[in-house]
Amino acid sequence: MTNPATVITDHLDTWSGAIKAKSSAGRGSGKNQEFYGIKKLRELILDLAVRGLLVPQDAKDEPASELLKKVTAQEARLVKAGTIGKRKPRPEIKEGEKPFALPPSWVWIRLAEAGHDWGQKNPDAAFTYIDVGSINKEQGLVFDPSVLSADQAPSRARKIVKEGTVIYSTVRPYLLNIAVVSESFDPEPIASTAFAIVHPFEGILARFVYRYLRSPSFIDYVESCQTGIAYPAINDKQFFSGVLPLPPLAEQHRIVAKVDELMALCDQLEQQQEDSVRTHETLVQTLLGALTAASEPDQFAQAWQQIASHFDTLFTTESSIDQLKQTILQLAVKGKLVEQQTNTEDAKLDFPKWKGRSNANSGDFLPSNWMNIPLGEIGEWRGGGTPSKNTSAYWDGSIPWVCPKDMKRPLVSDSILQITETALEETSVKSIPPNSLLMVVRGMILARDFPVAISASPVTINQDMKGLIPAYSNVVNYLALVLRAFRPRVLAMVERSSHGTCKLQTETIQSLTIPIPPLAEQRRIVAKVDELMALCDRLKTSVRTAQVTQLNLADSLVEAVIH
Repeated sequence: MTNPATVITDHLDTWSGAIKAKSSAGRGSGKNQEFYGIKKLRELILDLAVRGLLVPQDAKDEPASELLKKVTAQEARLVKAGTIGKRKPRPEIKEGEKPFALPPSWVWIRLAEAGHDWGQKNPDAAFTYIDVGSINKEQGLVFDPSVLSADQAPSRARKIVKEGTVIYSTVRPYLLNIAVVSESFDPEPIASTAFAIVHPFEGILARFVYRYLRSPSFIDYVESCQTGIAYPAINDKQFFSGVLPLPPLAEQHRIVAKVDELMALCDQLEQQQEDSVRTHETLVQTLLGALTAASEPDQFAQAWQQIASHFDTLFTTESSIDQLKQTILQLAVKGKLVEQQTNTEDAKLDFPKWKGRSNANSGDFLPSNWMNIPLGEIGEWRGGGTPSKNTSAYWDGSIPWVCPKDMKRPLVSDSILQITETALEETSVKSIPPNSLLMVVRGMILARDFPVAISASPVTINQDMKGLIPAYSNVVNYLALVLRAFRPRVLAMVERSSHGTCKLQTETIQSLTIPIPPLAEQRRIVAKVDELMALCDRLKTSVRTAQVTQLNLADSLVEAVIH
């Protein structure tokens, strides 16, 4: 088996470099990345610790079998004194329940044998209330609990705890809300019934129990017996039936000290990575911002040279490539992406139905042969609706009925649900022809995105969307590009209600001023953007491949040590 210490210390670059994208915020970069390698390192440290592989055994240590005799005698004294109740006998631990082999000086016990609880009570005076929100799970401590009067006591405030008690949240246990009550609170601390309570007997360290409850072995056990989907939980009987590897007391102390030391190292690695990610993001934003803000050719050339000189180090994450894509779109709609041909092209001549606005009033200094047109004047706007679901004659037809869930592609010709000709004739739903713009104007998606697509065939839409039929159908590809470029601006226009509803008012989105270049230049812009987006996609694929390699390497290191 590979030397554990060597794997931990000699591969810090692998642990730090294994980063993967995540869909929501959490511990890590605080944004869209998870420090997967460091997470796996933490798990490895705990796994090695509870298997007896993290620190050396010492033949001078009193074996855990002798410690267990003392624990049993201690429990009997407490029962006789009436301090605790008599524990129901638990079945003997079978070989199949033991997740791994132990060193000779260790023994397996059930969690019920490791400690006791302090009973329950209804608060009759002011008390310190410890609920899940009071847990600092990373440090394993109770942090800033509430002090409540007896008449403020929630119905779940029942379980008595004391200094040295281990508390484990049995509701949504995957969140690992586990802690040691490390101080004597005044007034008396009482915990929520959402916790399983273990007050370890003398000779069993609370911090060792805490670390084991967070280890991959115990997490696997909990996942095997928890019930529920939205709010998975494990009951107290299942929790206390779990097995615990018990080392000699002296080795427990060594394990806890070494784990604390290595977890501090993980914290340092994580902080270094967070600082590195933050610095990288700032650099990318600054250099791309300078590129889009450049108003003179010399400024633009200088900004681009800075980016080109460091391209390989700038665009190494999916997030940075997405920012590059957005910058390409912004440059495109500012007339900075393709060469201007002002002597032969003029938007006013190409689009006589549109009355252009002065470029000086747009906030963007556009080429002189471009126009600014409010989006509301681009063409005909059509809303959507939902035919009655109670009328079967309206549904399961052949006409696409597009809703926000269908807006995952740039071209939409089909949908999850379809309506019939009867629905089109008898309800307010209207047909939207091909080469129209489809956009989502209501729903939670607007909290983070503004989906836009082009209809590739006649479609209908639901009430959360709008359709725009341009007066000139041959500009639809460019218009879709503009709306993608304006996504940050549009999202800033979204109205959010107190209960989370997001909506774009029709008059608000229609007031958005759209830069319109000559038709020939539109075509050049669209072609260039398509070319550059394809390059960005290939770059993103390369980044993902490299990330997968790093993640697999981190997993392989763990496998090499544990198996």
